[in-house]
Amino acid sequence: MDVKMLLLQKLPVLNNLPESHRTQSHIINKSINQSKSSFDMNHNRRRSHQIHSNVNSSDYSFQEFRCDEESSKNRSRKVERMVGEFNPKTPVEEAFTPPSSWYTDPNFYDFELNRVFYTGWQVVGYTEQIKEPHDYFTGRLGNIEYVVSRDEKGMLHAFHNVCRHHASLLAAGAGKKSCFVCPYHGWTYGLDGTLVKATRITGIKNFKANEMGLVPLRVAIWGPFVLINFGVKSNDSPNLKGVGNEWLGDAAEIMSANGVDTSLKYVCRRTYMLECNWKVFCDNYLDGGYHVPYAHKGLASGLQLDSYSTEMYEKVSIQSCNGISRDSGEEFDRLGRKAFYAFVYPNFMINRYGPWMDTNLVLPMGPWKCQVIFDYFLDGSLMGDSDFIGKSLQDSERVQEEDITLCKAVQHGLESPAYNVGRYSPSIEMAMHHFHCLLHQNLSTFQNHHHM
Repeated sequence: MDVKMLLLQKLPVLNNLPESHRTQSHIINKSINQSKSSFDMNHNRRRSHQIHSNVNSSDYSFQEFRCDEESSKNRSRKVERMVGEFNPKTPVEEAFTPPSSWYTDPNFYDFELNRVFYTGWQVVGYTEQIKEPHDYFTGRLGNIEYVVSRDEKGMLHAFHNVCRHHASLLAAGAGKKSCFVCPYHGWTYGLDGTLVKATRITGIKNFKANEMGLVPLRVAIWGPFVLINFGVKSNDSPNLKGVGNEWLGDAAEIMSANGVDTSLKYVCRRTYMLECNWKVFCDNYLDGGYHVPYAHKGLASGLQLDSYSTEMYEKVSIQSCNGISRDSGEEFDRLGRKAFYAFVYPNFMINRYGPWMDTNLVLPMGPWKCQVIFDYFLDGSLMGDSDFIGKSLQDSERVQEEDITLCKAVQHGLESPAYNVGRYSPSIEMAMHHFHCLLHQNLSTFQNHHHM
């Protein structure tokens, strides 16, 4: 008996059910159809294999290639439809959020990496990591492995962290090196990327060492941050003002005026792995403090939430909020008189409050996972106050744990068949809408492109 008919015999008649139950039965029926479809596909796959075993292998390869090509086109059309489901021209008062597929679909995730992250300036670290000659650090964004180094002359460089011989990763972690030696076959590169030694290549022809150096990336510094532009095949040294304009637009001067500079001392790093799409974390950050009184009661007690304000710039949104005045005799005051929260599209947050600055770098790790790197900076006069630092970091940690719980719950909800699109709270979620509009712009107008 047909699998679907067998199961349907155990279901109630839809016409005799209330609407809510009818919807649930529709979902069950949908699942049965999917199960039957899977069964049919497996049967057809076995039959297809029997047919192909009797044809010429070269014909099969050609058919397989055409099938892959058609499949790729179908995926592209599917992603384009998903992008088109959000309309950035609709005012926030009338707008619907992007569909849940933006947060759950693997094809959309791949498309997004190319069009959002492999273009423009991306923060990869901070200047303390490459303060002196021979300093270096490594990282990964999507499938790009990179290394940032300062050579013996003090020049800053960035490269794809891939040996030109047989593609092994070259360096790991961070620290000091006089050169990069490949752990696979010993090819050696200077910190300026030049190939200085290629082992056991006697007899090789048409080999030009000056063409086999590490592949460069464009690197720059703005304030305390190190940035790489993955979409430009160049290692020119861009000027500070030019980078500031490209990366921050008109918000660059506002950032500097609000204490986002090199005057603070680096304290430490905390890294969190979240079970959610990277945009879920960004959305949570950009809701104008909407969730703070419900999810962060400790944080809310130190802020005047009715003073919350949001300003938008080209690729930056800035949220600010006054702190609650403390008694002069109270020693611990982490938040100070004003909190300043800047979001730099697509994935970087700068939080300046009291004597502190912390930054949040959100790295996509797959459709349903992201890593968030927190770096903490502090006014130099307080670097010796271990009690203040310890209590501040403890308070911050509590907020992060609360956000991790929220983001995981949202991701699970996005994967539910009950949810497709939501709405914005027009008076406070403007920055979130701005973020989604910038995403749509990248996803719909940028020419199809792949790094390298």
